[in-house]
Amino acid sequence: MSTPSPGAGAILIAAFQALRPKQWTKNVLLFAALIFSLHFLDNEGHLALQTLGKAGAGFVAFCFLSSSGYILNDARDVESDRKHPTKKNRPIAAGRLPLGVAYGLMALVFALGVSVAYWVGPMFLAVAILYYITTLSYSLYWKNIVILDVMMLSSGFVWRAIAGAVAIDVYPSVWLLACTAFFALFLGFNKRRGELMLLEDRARTTRKILQEYSPELVQELQAVTSSGTIISYALYTALGSPTPWLMLTMPFVLYGVFRYMYLVRAKNEGGAPDETLYKDKPILATCLLYGITVVMILLLAPINSKVEPL
Repeated sequence: MSTPSPGAGAILIAAFQALRPKQWTKNVLLFAALIFSLHFLDNEGHLALQTLGKAGAGFVAFCFLSSSGYILNDARDVESDRKHPTKKNRPIAAGRLPLGVAYGLMALVFALGVSVAYWVGPMFLAVAILYYITTLSYSLYWKNIVILDVMMLSSGFVWRAIAGAVAIDVYPSVWLLACTAFFALFLGFNKRRGELMLLEDRARTTRKILQEYSPELVQELQAVTSSGTIISYALYTALGSPTPWLMLTMPFVLYGVFRYMYLVRAKNEGGAPDETLYKDKPILATCLLYGITVVMILLLAPINSKVEPL
């Protein structure tokens, strides 16, 4: 007896889920340049609505483009995802979104992303296309190369940080990019550890690349990237930020990193960083308090005129 085809309403729901809206939180990184450069205010201390609009449009563009990449990745990995304990529930792997519809949706959201990116500006469009090429190359090739898989995946975060600066016409700080790169690598290798702990013996059949990793290797890589994240952020606050008072945010960064490592080691979390963020209240509270503290410091503390604010 054949399985009945899903109705139009079910396909629409599956199509929205295939966009992975939870992972749009990654694109919040585009607002980093806006905040740390103080460009969210104009010369008179009022909200710079035009600049905010550019940053917001950039965020929307990257949401569309990243979703297009997610759909392509899910379409290519449909067979291996069906063997995965959690990915088997994704719309394409579960059969709730036909492949033909998925590819059409991928083209649609790509076109929308390019259109919005072009409205932001030609340079922003160029960075957005480079980001998309990076995600495509990851899905088509780099995801099967040990170490480089995580490095290429992490480079998407760096492109987001650069795009956020380009959208509002400021120069991206090398300190900000270094911190972003280390933090993305930290999340990436923790994701690999989370996948290893979740899948255990099934790792060889569900994800070929996981055969190349071991818990001991990932643990060492975690140590390097967590140290790099903390040190690069500390150096940014002391040497590259608009005010050294941002050093007051270090406790939030330290706790966030340590808490995430605890969740990966003790709770077998980290396989899906976005879900870990949403589920863990201490991390959510830390992110909220960090954001409030940064804005308050930038508004109230004296700004170092010798440092380009970003």
